[in-house]
Amino acid sequence: MSQFLIVEARFYDHLNDMLIAGARKVLEDAGHDVEILTVPGALEIPAAIAMAVETGRYDGFVAIGAVIRGETYHFEIVAGESARGVMALTMDGIAIGNGILTTENEEQAIVRADPAQANKGADAANAALKLLELQEKFR
Repeated sequence: MSQFLIVEARFYDHLNDMLIAGARKVLEDAGHDVEILTVPGALEIPAAIAMAVETGRYDGFVAIGAVIRGETYHFEIVAGESARGVMALTMDGIAIGNGILTTENEEQAIVRADPAQANKGADAANAALKLLELQEKFR
């Protein structure tokens, strides 16, 4: 049994609840323990994961959040930099599934977050599980 940390940027409660439900089900059904940590926004997710890695308490991570395009350039920065931060950690060998949605509008986000539709929270958890499996294989 492994310990997973879901790090969520709680900005859109209803979207996060669906993403977390999908991720939690996959991880718990696979027999793993799950904790949830909430950070202010998607830009803080990579930093929180990096800090959690230092504790040695977690085997894998799932990044959860939603970045929805608005009227300013801020969307581009948050979407790109949060993805870059998660990818940099993954390239360091950390098992992270990226479930940070980046969508044009809330309707797209709902379809992707909903466990009965695209279920991207589950996809992110499955990615984290696969990366943990590869990490163990290459040790």
